[in-house]
Amino acid sequence: MGSLDGRSAHGHEDKGHLCGSENITQKSGLNPVSEGGSFSRVSRVVSMETLSHGVCRSIKTVVFSNKLNLLMPFGPLAILVHLLNDNQGLVFFFSLLGITPLAERLGYATEQLAFFTGSTVGGLLNATFGNATELIISIHALRGGMIRVVQQSLLGSILSNMLLVLGCAFFSGGLVFIKKEQLFNKSTAVVNSGLLLMAVMGLLFPAVLHYTHSEVHFGKSELALSRFSSCIMLIAYGAYLYYQLKTDDHQYEPLNEEVSPSASAGQNVNDKDEAPEISKWEAIIWLAVMTAWISFLSDYLVDAIDGASKAWRIPIAFISVILLPIVGNAAEHASAIMFAMKDKLDISLGVAIGSSTQIAMFGIPFYVVVGWMMGTPMDLNFHLFETAVLFITVLVVAFLLQVCLERISGFMFCNTRRQYALVFYSCCTLSPCINTPL
Repeated sequence: MGSLDGRSAHGHEDKGHLCGSENITQKSGLNPVSEGGSFSRVSRVVSMETLSHGVCRSIKTVVFSNKLNLLMPFGPLAILVHLLNDNQGLVFFFSLLGITPLAERLGYATEQLAFFTGSTVGGLLNATFGNATELIISIHALRGGMIRVVQQSLLGSILSNMLLVLGCAFFSGGLVFIKKEQLFNKSTAVVNSGLLLMAVMGLLFPAVLHYTHSEVHFGKSELALSRFSSCIMLIAYGAYLYYQLKTDDHQYEPLNEEVSPSASAGQNVNDKDEAPEISKWEAIIWLAVMTAWISFLSDYLVDAIDGASKAWRIPIAFISVILLPIVGNAAEHASAIMFAMKDKLDISLGVAIGSSTQIAMFGIPFYVVVGWMMGTPMDLNFHLFETAVLFITVLVVAFLLQVCLERISGFMFCNTRRQYALVFYSCCTLSPCINTPL
């Protein structure tokens, strides 16, 4: 009886599977008896249905999962206004709104890809694609001959990352973890600070050469020195990447989780809950799509900068130093603060300081070389005031990271005062850059 019941059960199961396949063949209009290749066609139909379901799920996850994506229609609206009305102020405003969710989704796709690449490569990807929006905008500006816009947007990105973002990350982490100490890897901060000092020296020499009027050939010696320094900085940054990928392969991982009091309770649970929402190839495809759309909108954004400045009666320096870096780095600004609030201060430093290092050691010299190939006299002379602000900023942040902020307490009086000081200093430093003439 037992065997008969088992056979009957299997018989019903086989009938069920057979009926399911018959239903699929009936829906698709195929007859498995009369046609020899019908089952292969059924499998193709099923695979197409699975593919369409996966595409719909990916679009739903990436496009419809964030309220900020409600701003995406402003991108096509900017193109429509440019074609119909050509109001430069509206074109710039709509382009700025349309690029903002794209920059955030670019950071989201990078974070999803980081689940499959590891901590070190993921940190480099976050820093690279976090700056992708601003790098694309700068390429369009350089192609249009707007050298000062490129220089000031890169400068504003470094200042906002090193001062505003880093200070807000420290302060937010201190508010969340009041009665504990947040730790970070000091060696990584020392390496980044050294690279930033090297970048500042590369920017300082052409400015000093220009303002001391000691050039043998006026204008040519400054440009030649800028190009030579840019090549040296690119080689140094390549060596730094090799050091990150081959030698120091654990710098973005949390520092000694067993020592951290929060690692035993809340952090491990959160790490288990974190899982990729899209696959690796979906993340790569979305990165390509977002980058192409940002590049397309950046062309309209850059062309409307001059008209928006005249229509809104604001200096181009404000747009270059404040607006463009905020939009381009919005994703990494938010991620650095969120990681600090999750007691992952090493990742916050990797995003904020790593992004500044990448712009200073790769972005700026890269545009000098690109301008060299395009015949545009892009140099490292950021004018005396901007260079002095950058030099003082690097010194202050390096001093805080190496000496004062080796152990950042949550709300202890001394360390909290330093966090307030860093945020206040960032506001005081960025404010005079707004009124700097071009």
